Amino acid sequence: MAKLIPVEEFDLIIFGATGDLAMRKLIPALYHRDRDAQFEGKSRIIGASRSKLSREAYLDKVKACLREYLADGEYDEGQWQAFRKRIHYVSVDAANHSGWDKLAALLSGQEARNRIAYLATAPSLFGPIAQGLRKNDLVTPASRIVLEKPIGHDFESAKKINDAVGKCFSEGQVFRIDHYLGKETVQNLLALRFGNFLFEPLWRRDAIDYVQITVAEDLGVGGRIDYYNRSGALRDMVQNHLLQLLCLVAMEPPSSLHHDAVRDEKIKVLRALRPLDAALVRSHTVRAQYAAGAIGGEPVPGYLDELDGVDSDTETFVALKLEIDNWRWSNVPFYLRTGKRLKAKHSEIIVHFKEVPHSIFPEQKYDLTANRLAIKLQPDEGVKLTVMAKEPGPGGFNLHPVSLDLSFEETFGVRYPDAYERLLMEALRGNPALFMRRDEVEAAWYFIDSIHEGWLETGQKVESYVAGSWGPTASSLLLDRAGHAWHPDS
Repeated sequence: MAKLIPVEEFDLIIFGATGDLAMRKLIPALYHRDRDAQFEGKSRIIGASRSKLSREAYLDKVKACLREYLADGEYDEGQWQAFRKRIHYVSVDAANHSGWDKLAALLSGQEARNRIAYLATAPSLFGPIAQGLRKNDLVTPASRIVLEKPIGHDFESAKKINDAVGKCFSEGQVFRIDHYLGKETVQNLLALRFGNFLFEPLWRRDAIDYVQITVAEDLGVGGRIDYYNRSGALRDMVQNHLLQLLCLVAMEPPSSLHHDAVRDEKIKVLRALRPLDAALVRSHTVRAQYAAGAIGGEPVPGYLDELDGVDSDTETFVALKLEIDNWRWSNVPFYLRTGKRLKAKHSEIIVHFKEVPHSIFPEQKYDLTANRLAIKLQPDEGVKLTVMAKEPGPGGFNLHPVSLDLSFEETFGVRYPDAYERLLMEALRGNPALFMRRDEVEAAWYFIDSIHEGWLETGQKVESYVAGSWGPTASSLLLDRAGHAWHPDS
């Protein structure tokens, strides 16, 4: 395992510090990194929220959440005593412009340090917080601001947020998070594509039949139901996570791993996506909502039941057939699907190669299975390549598909950092490669908006699927018309 390099002293201010994201993801991630001695000197973690709490009361909340969210055996009282010394708390109400003087007093004299403001808040507060930092002279040359998704709910709102933040921070200081980009397997996609000559000559329309990207969740919307009912699966998942994965699969080789070189290639993919206007949404999109069913043998309610009978046409499942209008990918469909209350938590990218043009094995009992490369994102990160091999023994050449399976955790024997651990460290180091640039965010929203407008124009209805299934029948038909099928089967 590579040697861990500590980051320079910093002040990390977490706005929304008492919220679910901060307590469930950010604080445990920082605890892990501090345990691994990656924080130098007197680096500080400063919680900021509207709650009127003393530092001791906030520390009690942090300790309780670490005990709840850390894996068994990870909490250590000695490590906690060291970690708690880094944690401070101030009450700041950005919406009402109060409390900034307390934060300014805490930061006074530390202007030379790296200063990172992490906005784990509603997007409506991104602009006011950025303005509050600038107005109170808390933005230094060594400052950065980290924006959680979603950045707006459409192109216009995203543009307004970017404009507001851009008046206070330069583009190089703005880090827009998509936590999928912090996953080890997603980064290994770059290594797989550009570190192995084996794949690059085949990574194009001549050899690839189609690509599918699945991000499936077995959970419902839970405590996010108010937000989710306003956004739906298309805005919540496709606009960021799935389109980012598509870009990494489809982009041209960058000249280097420099952040702008990588992001330049991703934006080209977004701009090459064929728009799904009203003429195409019916044949290229599926939207659906889960009904009551069972997952893991346990009954679960339908989406409308969770809304207490309120009628809603919000989609909890989306499937799309996308095409990229460039030379590399002409006529290669990219199928994307994501949904709540599906059969299992399962995220992967599948690259289906074309079948051999002619079989020389007349005794073959079954059709030759086309090669398939599976890049597994969760629950187990790894890569699986399916190839044809001869079954052992006499009796001619009878071929059978076998898998070359690489599990990253088993191979390297290490615990892989949570995506937020990696992204926090990259933000603390000032490396924007794993974050989205403004033009990426706005291009993705522009594309998503065209789908929503097409749905409205055509009056496309929300279909139903049983919780615990892989989605509606129409999702399978989306691929079946071209002789393709989802994997796993649905």
